[in-house]
Amino acid sequence: MTSEELFPLDPEKVYDSSDMLTLDTDEGPVTMKMGYWLNTDPVRIHKMIIKEKVLQVNQLEVLNPLVSKLRRADPEYYKRFMGLQLTIDYPGYSAGIKAKIPFENDPVGFYRWWRKMKHEDKVHLSLGNQILLFQKVALMDPKVMSKKDLELVKK
Repeated sequence: MTSEELFPLDPEKVYDSSDMLTLDTDEGPVTMKMGYWLNTDPVRIHKMIIKEKVLQVNQLEVLNPLVSKLRRADPEYYKRFMGLQLTIDYPGYSAGIKAKIPFENDPVGFYRWWRKMKHEDKVHLSLGNQILLFQKVALMDPKVMSKKDLELVKK
């Protein structure tokens, strides 16, 4: 899908899936429609939108499909990005819920599920969210916690 004509990134433009974009690759500059970039390099496109904030895209036409492509392309990156917004199967709920709900409403139960029942691979908690969870659990029911986690919040 490369073309001779170059379409450099325009930070002022809001890209749709049919818009052309030229990005540098290991093989040199490559030009493709935004929709093809989503399939070819979804993690790179996502980082340009979310972290670097150099690429503006149409929410419905580009960002929503991109998030679903991330899940398949790089599940670990997807999990880190989604964090507490990730839908999980959690005891006591009939359907999948956002991890944020038990994290906020049942910190002790969430701690048991996440740490004690070995579900750390299901939800990525940033260091800040881990400390927040550990602090809440330490106040509510410290004997549930591992010594290592308890020491982290007592410092």
